[in-house]
Amino acid sequence: MSTLLVPGLAAGFAGLLCLGLLLYREMRDAERIAARLRAVRHDTGVAVAARGDGLPPVLSLITSIGEAIARSGALSNKTLEELRQTLHVAGFHGPHGLGLFVGTKLLLVTGLPAATFVVPLLLGRTLPQQPIFLAVAAAVGLLAPDKVVQSLRKRYLRALENGIPDALDMMVICGQAGLGMEASIERVGIEIRHAHPAVAAELMRTAHEMQVNADTRVALVNFGKRTGLDSARRLATVMIQSMQYGTPLSQALRQLSAEQRQEMLAKFEARAGRLPVMLTLPMIIFILPCVFLIVAGPAMVDVYRTMMK
Repeated sequence: MSTLLVPGLAAGFAGLLCLGLLLYREMRDAERIAARLRAVRHDTGVAVAARGDGLPPVLSLITSIGEAIARSGALSNKTLEELRQTLHVAGFHGPHGLGLFVGTKLLLVTGLPAATFVVPLLLGRTLPQQPIFLAVAAAVGLLAPDKVVQSLRKRYLRALENGIPDALDMMVICGQAGLGMEASIERVGIEIRHAHPAVAAELMRTAHEMQVNADTRVALVNFGKRTGLDSARRLATVMIQSMQYGTPLSQALRQLSAEQRQEMLAKFEARAGRLPVMLTLPMIIFILPCVFLIVAGPAMVDVYRTMMK
């Protein structure tokens, strides 16, 4: 029975971690479907979906628990705003992202220690250092959602940074065709959504904010603050300066696009420059032994034959 203790614990940890990952994946799919439903209902004049609509029952329950915790005051407004900002940058644009994140985190924090406590009982054994295992399980449940969100955030920012130069080139074309700034941003957001969905989402949100807000500079500043990217801040600054001083927008965007592509090329060259250093250890482990075997192998065989005579 003791031989089944460690595999049982490992299976419990793996099952709960997989459950958390599936919840995050389901959360993104549900938010995407809910956004499409809201867009269709808005176009057809139907009322917007109520809170929690479009989510599966399990996710609706987790969302309700997370939103109740968020409304209870257990988390400060600053912490909630930072969580919303982080989830938005990670790609969770729907209204249920914060509730699902908090609810999933609570589920993992309580579920992993519970599994660590229950699995040995089902196996008829007790852990030698049970408090330590329970603390480790709680720490894993507490930190795993943050690590997943951080990984998604890095991927989203990388996709956004890679797509901004292409968006700038398209905005230059729109400007030369006679479109204004707001119309150019909206048009580029529509045309680039297949190649760079992250850039399209940010541009469309900026265009909508410009339509609602009387001061378009606020929408441009928010574009830079939401992402936190230096390239997005520079783009917003260039547009604001063009509006304020009347400088040609197409020329400024063309220059900014060239600078960003040059920076990307410099990053690629820096990565290529690190390759010889990174290949040193694999070469020592995998290549040099083969070279020594080929070069010194026949001589060692001859020495062995000579000594055996």
